[in-house]
Amino acid sequence: METQIGQHLIQPAERMNVLPTQFFAKLVAKANAQTAKGRDVINLGQGNPDQPTPPHIVAKLQEAAANPLYHKYPPFSGYPFLKEAVAKRYKEDYNVDIDPTTEVAILFGGKTGLVEISQCLLNPGDVCLVPDPGYPDYWSGVALAGAEMSFMPLTEQNSYLPDYNAISPEIAERAKLMFMNYPNNPTGAVANAAFYAQTVEYAKKHGIVVASDFAYGAIGFDDNQPISFLQTPGAKEVGVEFYTLSKTYNMAGWRVGFAIGNAQIVKLINLIQDHYYCSLFGGIQEAAALALTGPQQCVAELTAMYESRRNALFTALDQIGWKAARPGGSFFCWLPVPEGYTSESFADLLLYEADVVVAPGVGFGTHGEGFVRLGLLTSEERLQEAIERIGKLNLF
Repeated sequence: METQIGQHLIQPAERMNVLPTQFFAKLVAKANAQTAKGRDVINLGQGNPDQPTPPHIVAKLQEAAANPLYHKYPPFSGYPFLKEAVAKRYKEDYNVDIDPTTEVAILFGGKTGLVEISQCLLNPGDVCLVPDPGYPDYWSGVALAGAEMSFMPLTEQNSYLPDYNAISPEIAERAKLMFMNYPNNPTGAVANAAFYAQTVEYAKKHGIVVASDFAYGAIGFDDNQPISFLQTPGAKEVGVEFYTLSKTYNMAGWRVGFAIGNAQIVKLINLIQDHYYCSLFGGIQEAAALALTGPQQCVAELTAMYESRRNALFTALDQIGWKAARPGGSFFCWLPVPEGYTSESFADLLLYEADVVVAPGVGFGTHGEGFVRLGLLTSEERLQEAIERIGKLNLF
C-alpha cells in the first residue's frame, strides 16, 4: 500500500499492512446505502446501545464541566476518586477486593485496553489464544504487536466455552496471552465458576495471562447475575478484567473503561498509556464515578428492558419457526442460518429482501459461519416487525 502525494511517495509502516480488515465497516456501508434509497431499514446488526445515559449522570457532567480544575491536564493515570469508585463497585457487586492505587487502570473505553494489552505483553512470534467466534478487535492488538493468533473454537455443543484440552501442547507452550469474554459477544453465552477455575488452573500451568472482557457484565437474564472472572481464587495472579461503562450505563460515546486486577499488568497498561494519552477529561471522570457509586436502579431497569426485548424477539421467532437458544446475557442473540445459505449471503438476503440488518457470523471468526448475530437494540415493536418481515420470506 503506497500513496503518492505530489512528488513524494508515502510508504506506510509494515504494521499498517497487517491490520485486519474491518469487516463491519462493509456491513454499515451496505445498510447506509439502503437507507439512502429511502428504505425503512431495521438495523439489528450493530452493538450500539439505543437508550440515553441516565439523567443524573448527564447532570453531573454538566456540573463538573464548569469546574476550572478539570480544564487543566488531568493526572496521567486518572483521578484517584474514579479508581476508588471502581473498587467500591466491584466490592458491592462481586465481593472482590481491589486496591484502587495499584489494581485499576483507567481506559479510553474498554476497546483501547483490549488492544493495548497485546502490545504490553506480546513479542513477534508469541501466540495469543483468541475465541472463535469472538470480538474482532482482539485481533487488532495482536496484529500491532506482530504476534500470532491461535483460535479457540466456541461451539454450541460445549456451551460456547473453549475446550482447553483441545489446545495442542506446542501452542500452549508458546501462548502468552488469552482473551475470553462472558457474557459473550456474539453468542450471548455465559460462563460459570467451574469454567473460570479451570481457566486459572490452565493459565498458571502454561504461564498465560488471561484478559477477561467483561463488557456485558451487568446484563444477565433469568435472575442470573453474570459472575466476574476476578471472583475466582487466583484470578488476580494470572490476569486482568476489562470493564466498560458503555453498556451498563449507556455511556458508549463517553469512552470510559477500566482494566482491573493484576498489579503488574495494570502498571504496564498505565505505562503504555503515559506515551499515548493524558487521561480522560476530569468532568467525565467525575460523572463516571457517580455512575459507579450512585443509585444502581437504572442498571436493573436496563437489564429488565433487554430481557423483555429478548423474550419478545423469541416469541416472534417461534411464530415463524426460527429455532435458536435464548442468550443468558449480553444484548445479542445468536441465530442459525437456514440451509443453503452462508452467514453473509443470508445477511444480504435479509437486507435486500426484508430491510433488516443482521451481522454475519463469519465476521467474528470462521466458527461463526452458519450463524447471524441480532442485537436487542431497538424497541420490542421494531424487533417483532423485523421478524415478521423475515417470516414473509418463508425460509423456516
